[in-house]
Amino acid sequence: MAEETENDDLQSKNDRIIPINIEEEMKAAYIDYSMSVIVSRALPDVRDGLKPVHRRVLYGMLDLGVTSSKPYKKSARIVGDVLGKYHPHGDASVYDTMVRMAQEWSLRYPLVDGQGNFGSVDGDSPAAMRYTEARLKKIAEEMLADINKDTIDYQPNFDESIDEPTVLPTKIPNLLVNGASGIAVGMATNMAPHNLSEVVDATVAYIDDNTIDVAGLMQHIKAPDFPTGGTIYGYNGVREAFETGRGRVVLRARAEIETYKGDRERIIVTEIPFQVNKANMIERTAELVNDKKIEGISEIRDESDREGMRIVYEIKRDANASIVLNNLFKYTALQTSFSVNNIALVHGRPMLLNLKDLIRHFVDHRHEVVIRRTKFELAEAEKRAHILEGLLIALDHLDEVIKLIRNSETPEDARTGLMEKFGLSDIQARAILDMTLRRLTGLERDKIKEEYAELMKTIDYLKSVLADEGLRMQIIKDELAEIKEKYGDERKTNIIHSAEDMRMEDFIEDEEVVITISHEGYIKRTPLTEYRRQGRGGKGSMGSNSRDEDFIEHIITASAHNYMLFFTEAGRCFWLRAFEIPEGTRTSKGRAIQNIINIPKEEKIKAYIRVVNLKDQEYLENNYIIMCTKKGTIKKTSLEAYSRPRANGINAININEGDQLLEACLTNGSSEIVMALRSGRAIRFNESTVRPMGRTATGVRGVTLAHEKDEVVGMISVNSPDITVLVVSEKGYGKRTDIEDYRVTNRGGKGVKTINVTDKTGELVAIKDVTDTDDLMIINKSGIVIRIGVSDLRVMGRATQGVRLITLKDDDEIASVTKVEHEEETEESSEEGNNNDTNAEDAAPDNTPAE
Repeated sequence: MAEETENDDLQSKNDRIIPINIEEEMKAAYIDYSMSVIVSRALPDVRDGLKPVHRRVLYGMLDLGVTSSKPYKKSARIVGDVLGKYHPHGDASVYDTMVRMAQEWSLRYPLVDGQGNFGSVDGDSPAAMRYTEARLKKIAEEMLADINKDTIDYQPNFDESIDEPTVLPTKIPNLLVNGASGIAVGMATNMAPHNLSEVVDATVAYIDDNTIDVAGLMQHIKAPDFPTGGTIYGYNGVREAFETGRGRVVLRARAEIETYKGDRERIIVTEIPFQVNKANMIERTAELVNDKKIEGISEIRDESDREGMRIVYEIKRDANASIVLNNLFKYTALQTSFSVNNIALVHGRPMLLNLKDLIRHFVDHRHEVVIRRTKFELAEAEKRAHILEGLLIALDHLDEVIKLIRNSETPEDARTGLMEKFGLSDIQARAILDMTLRRLTGLERDKIKEEYAELMKTIDYLKSVLADEGLRMQIIKDELAEIKEKYGDERKTNIIHSAEDMRMEDFIEDEEVVITISHEGYIKRTPLTEYRRQGRGGKGSMGSNSRDEDFIEHIITASAHNYMLFFTEAGRCFWLRAFEIPEGTRTSKGRAIQNIINIPKEEKIKAYIRVVNLKDQEYLENNYIIMCTKKGTIKKTSLEAYSRPRANGINAININEGDQLLEACLTNGSSEIVMALRSGRAIRFNESTVRPMGRTATGVRGVTLAHEKDEVVGMISVNSPDITVLVVSEKGYGKRTDIEDYRVTNRGGKGVKTINVTDKTGELVAIKDVTDTDDLMIINKSGIVIRIGVSDLRVMGRATQGVRLITLKDDDEIASVTKVEHEEETEESSEEGNNNDTNAEDAAPDNTPAE
């Protein structure tokens, strides 16, 4: 029997045990926990900019009656009240919150007025709550204004004994002016404070024009405005934060270099970056000075007092104060960064918000508050008007009313009698019975009539407000203007533009330049105007004073603002803006390209591409880079793959062993490609026969070589039937042929003859696509440059050996050929340059293209 009872007990216990999957339970519990942290602890509400603990402290202080006009109350009393009624957590969390709201270096516009030791910017702790006192600041009362007019929703507190507000009906755009920071689960927020006057102006601008963009709002809100002042260094991060909700704002201390005792210098710091602990910063700086990480400082003193902050860095006699200051910015907290991350709760959900979003949500909240307040005031006014209507009826029939009351046995009989006889409501009848005898005097009767007339005007106005959104928006604007008038102040943080804001192209004229790269890798840029034009067959002018056995290998014409893509023989791609290439005269050798971009010493630049813009997505997607190698391989890749510059370059093509990249060109996807061989043959095929590939691909066969020692000497892309093909041989011969003379064949064939190669002409060295409006720049291995007009060369057949382009001395050979565009002014001067005997210095100057 006992055994049966035991079994029954066991069974009933098992009935109470619910089997659960621990993985599912942990997932659900963790999600519940994270949502609780996100919504009820760490993130501010976009409407009033407060987290629950801040809201509870302010509401608790209002509840206690510690407003700005009342005496201070002990902090312990306030904390106890908030803990007991609204915030069932540790007292430290509530007191720390209240302390921070009272610190003028923590909040741009403090909300609590503290009395006693509330800590310091050196990181000193505040006194215990039993010693300090507090009350609300006037500006905090503006956040609580109209809270009793049904402007917001309430929710039950933790034990459901009383209600607490879910949001405050704030008149202050608190999230923008005071910012917020908090770490939730899986997300965090870090919002910068701003100047109240600027925020009000921007909010009014938004109300006036809802379509205003972030740039328009930034005309009013220049940048964050931190309570400790300082300087915002650089504007790009500010712009990014305003536009996207995320950005990095660099903050610097406000420092001046002062001269004293005749020739001694010292750095005086009067403001430090936001959230920097002054004492820790000075201690860390002293350590760096002792460790010789920062040199030139003889003494550091903190001379701060109640008048303000003053940190003095004495500079040694032989040191430069500007250099020391830059080192302080670099190595110490005199320069910090504030990472903006505007995440706030919108309808209970965390969202990343830009400047316009923050303003829009505040205006929406104020609009709702104004509507609810107006409805509440209208209901109250109508209630009072209803009572006054009853009193006026009673006063109009005074004798009858008195008689009825006197003849009634009980107050209840009197109330019923009034309601029946005069058609009054219960409320009106009670109001008449509650009237004192003095209200029957003539003066009091007039007062009731006046009050009723005023009330009717108020009711009409309130109804018009509810009917007209424009009127409601005007009320919001008027209240904001009043807030600005009362609490607005000057900016504390100033803004200076950093070097990164000053885009170099803003200071560099977009002129036409010639970029030259020598055989040994020296590069320079020279204004195009430095080069002269000459007639065909002239001796040429010196283009570069190269070192022994060095010669110019590439000549590139570009605009100073263009991007240059450089391709090495090993198939890597590097970026450079044209204006970043060091300028040199026509005869200077330039600078080693390894000193400008990180090209491995053993690699040589073999090809270049001039790109107008790397920021235009449409341009990137509709253009391609086609590359060819010496062994005849060809490859096509979208320009988009090369649009993100990297300091160490990227792989552009996979090169097989024994091969190397020769040429690269920019195409629009529908060009024709002509490749020329050293043996004097050329092939023409459609670009469409080469499919686009990724950056790391090897490519496909473009042309078949005539023999083992043969190689590709060049490649051109053709977009127009008006193009003529120019080929140049190593002994100075060249000729132009119509593109139509080269028939279109399949990719990978042997091609057709392009020049009759003989001992006199030498083998082929270059192929170019030219028109009559081009000039030709030819450079031989001894460094001599000649510039001639392509129009001087007549078009001839494919199989001829061509005409002499340049007179070579002894065993000299042509090293490089490029074309230079010119416009009308250049063409006008060509008549003077057509004489073969014209000297380089006497020739008419070549002009840059007209603007």
